[in-house]
Formats: sequence, structure tokens, C-alpha cells
Amino acid sequence: MDEGKGEMEMSVIHSVNDGFVRLVDSMGNDMSVVRAARVSYGNDNWVDEDYDLLLSLMKDNDKLPFEHMVFTFHIRCPILIAQQWLKHQIGSFNEGESLNVELSRDLPRLTLLLERFSEEEIASMQVAWEYATEIIESTYDSLLEKGMVEQAKAILPLGTHTEFYWTVNLHHLFNFITLQHNYAEMQDYLVAIQSIGKEKAKLCFQAFESEL
Repeated sequence: MDEGKGEMEMSVIHSVNDGFVRLVDSMGNDMSVVRAARVSYGNDNWVDEDYDLLLSLMKDNDKLPFEHMVFTFHIRCPILIAQQWLKHQIGSFNEGESLNVELSRDLPRLTLLLERFSEEEIASMQVAWEYATEIIESTYDSLLEKGMVEQAKAILPLGTHTEFYWTVNLHHLFNFITLQHNYAEMQDYLVAIQSIGKEKAKLCFQAFESEL
């Protein structure tokens, strides 16, 4: 998208487990960040040293120029993962609501869970998880057929998928990526988001990753 235009991009869906990430819209690029950083010098032309400037901004923790690039992502994930997004209050959110519910069939990969139990124990819990989701889905569908919509929603677990739009500038996106997250699934989503971001701001992400 050209800088300054609000063109809807709707990029290719990046599958993440049973969910997905896709880019809905973006504003700006590498040059937007460089211009914001150089504005005080009265020179916003691209020069060979601009990547060095991005590196310098990262080393000095001067992230404000990165706020001149903005992304809007469409994300589908279990509510359990979405809560991790919302609790940090980074960016703007708009969550959808649908009666077409699909429960996650995979046991959330809580980091502590992986460290505390053997593969056999986790496999056993996975079977119990799948059994529970089958019962919940059957009960949910039955309640909907009876017109008991609110009661049906009340029995849904945190493994239920939800969808939301997330609008965030590049500065805050970098901050979010570096946070410590409880669920391994969150890292899977962040890998997809970084892949999308690199397509739009390759040099910014290279500078960011050089400081990780």
C-alpha cells in the first residue's frame, strides 16, 4: 500500500494450528520510520546510511519513529490465547461474536505443562481434552436447537475459537513480541505476525532482530 492510503490489503491467510493470522491493512514502510527519525534534520531522502539509522534507534531504545508504521491484523485463536493479547492492553481490539463455534481440539501447550509432565501423561490428558470438547459441542448444539442461545454460550470453555481485529503500531508490536507469554501457542502466532511484518518493513525487522 502506498504511504498515506487506507487501502484494504486482506493478505494471504497464515494458518496457525486451528487458527490463523492475516494482514487486513497497513500504513507506512521502512521509509516512513526513517523520515520520522530524520525530520529534525530537514532531510527525509533515502540514503545508504538509513539502515544504520534504524540500528541506532534500536540500540538507543528510541522507538518513537517506529510508531509511524501501523498494522491491522485479523486473528483467529482460542479465547485462552486471545486473553493473553488483551491483558497487555497493547493496540486496539475489535472482537467478533458468532454462533458458529468451533472448539480447539488441541490441549493448550502451557510451557510449565510441558516441563512438568511426561509425553505419556500429556497424551492421556489430550484424550480427556478431546472427550470433553465432544460433550460440550454436542450440548451446545442441542441448546441452540432449543433456542437457548445465552445458555449455550455459557457452557463454552476457553478453548473456543474467537476472532478479532488487532491494530498496532510497529513500536508497540516490537514490545509485544519481546514479552514473556505463558502459552507456546502464542509464539506460533507471533512467528506468523513477524513473517507478515517483514514483507512490509524488512529493514525495520532486521534491525529489531539484531538486538534480540
